[in-house]
Amino acid sequence: MRLWHYKLIPYLPDKMLISEWRELIAIKRQWEKGTLKHRLVSYVMDYNKEYFYYYTYLVTEEMRERKINYQHKYYDEIQEFCVSDEYCYPCPIYPEHHNRYLRQCYYNLQEKYDRGIITEEEWSKINNFKEDTLWKI
Repeated sequence: MRLWHYKLIPYLPDKMLISEWRELIAIKRQWEKGTLKHRLVSYVMDYNKEYFYYYTYLVTEEMRERKINYQHKYYDEIQEFCVSDEYCYPCPIYPEHHNRYLRQCYYNLQEKYDRGIITEEEWSKINNFKEDTLWKI
């Protein structure tokens, strides 16, 4: 399990974006049951649930833009689980999603490319992100 750095969401290959959506559903279910104990994602429980909701929103917005279908009932369930009367403004980003984590996620994607999990075309899009930003690896 992993939450990709939020800045990489628009650059993830479709299959990885869909997998991220499935991860969010699994995280929500485990969190709700009190069984979320995965070291890479359990930090979500340290924050207001609005953080999780906003991250979910970013993923689903990208899916909508790409015309990737998903079951809206799960989005509604996450929204109901997360949103309270005390909504956070501006939209919250996990502090763990800092530049070091961005580099870690980038190199994780690079390894997937090196192993043939990500195609040349998909990797090119990810690399364009690196070149189009002020972000320095």
